[in-house]
Formats: sequence, structure tokens, C-alpha cells
Amino acid sequence: MKRLSIREIRASLPRLEDVLAQSGTIEVTRHGRPIARLSAVAGLGKLPSHADIRRRIPRLSVASEVHIRAERDER
Repeated sequence: MKRLSIREIRASLPRLEDVLAQSGTIEVTRHGRPIARLSAVAGLGKLPSHADIRRRIPRLSVASEVHIRAERDER
């Protein structure tokens, strides 16, 4: 585990991913006292595509623009 102050974290932000990959966990300190721990997230899977998500959503019997237009006309 690597210890870095808040100032060092800010300075190393562009390469924080590399630091986490090397050390696994980073302990963040303020005035020498630990305030947080950062660790890499493992096992992030592939995100579903928008097309797959849209296929799962059931189609409306009436188009949404018809509902919106009717609601606006009521005002």
C-alpha cells in the first residue's frame, strides 16, 4: 500500500491509474493522518450496447410524441 498526501494525489492525478496498478491500494493522508483509501476496481465487464438496451424496452402502443402533444394541448 502506498501513502500519498492530498497534494501528492492532485499532482499525480493524470497517472493515478498507473500508481494504483502498481501498488494496488493508495492511502490518502491529510497532515499525516489517513483520511481515505483508494483501490482499483477489478472485473469490470463489458457494458451493454445501446441497441441491446433498446431491444429490451417494450414498444408503446401510441408514440410518445402523441402523448406529449396531447398534454401540451391541455394547457
